[in-house]
Amino acid sequence: MQLQITHTTHYRYDRPVDYALQRVHLRPLSSVLQDVTSWDVAVGGGKIEASYLDHYGNHTDLISITPGTESLSLTASGTVNSLNSSGVLGKVYGRLPLWHYLQETALTIPGPRVKDLAKLVSKTGDTLSSLHTLSAALLKVAPYKTGKTDGDTTAEDALGIGCGVCQDHAHIFAAAVRQAGFPARYVSGYLMINDQVDQDASHAWAEVHVDDLGWVGFDVSNGVAPDEKYVRIAIGRDARDAAPITGLRLGASDESMVVSLQVQQ
Repeated sequence: MQLQITHTTHYRYDRPVDYALQRVHLRPLSSVLQDVTSWDVAVGGGKIEASYLDHYGNHTDLISITPGTESLSLTASGTVNSLNSSGVLGKVYGRLPLWHYLQETALTIPGPRVKDLAKLVSKTGDTLSSLHTLSAALLKVAPYKTGKTDGDTTAEDALGIGCGVCQDHAHIFAAAVRQAGFPARYVSGYLMINDQVDQDASHAWAEVHVDDLGWVGFDVSNGVAPDEKYVRIAIGRDARDAAPITGLRLGASDESMVVSLQVQQ
């Protein structure tokens, strides 16, 4: 499936900014799941200082702001030919060992609720089936709902709240799977939604390493395995590792942000 994507993030500041630096994960990489035919990141009010592959293998741009500007815009756009492999990326490995993806993070520390969900994952029976069971059970106890969690909500807290968005679902799923002894990671990317070109934000899901298959994806929020409607952008142990944009700035200016995203075939 050929997907066309345009993703713009526009920052405005209430006073001139002298220094700001953004770490940007907005460039998809070709893999067995996708072929990136064209892609560009355009910057207004700043410039790309450096580009490199980070320790996760994510394409990373460091973007500095033009001193004295009151706005910054980042537009990622391009075309990706995606493939349907039922969510199986396979035995594709980078610089980091599998044990790295067993590590807890501040957002994925397992509490009693996560540990209860982890009991659904089988290490001796049909592991793949038990992972799908976990995904369905998670969505039942924490259905998709916006406005109740935020970027700092932990997996355990989201379960306590009783709902969450795709970021929360990926964190809970990864935390439970790690508790059960399987490497798991967070994936940020894009999802084409039928009959909806304009979207409010990018998407997130999880991948688990299963011995016989390698890395396998699970989109808990939609209850499916990622297929040709998905485009992978970045991976990490949690949302902070794989965030599309993170950064810092100096000064006391207040910031507002507007995101525009279109994903279409």
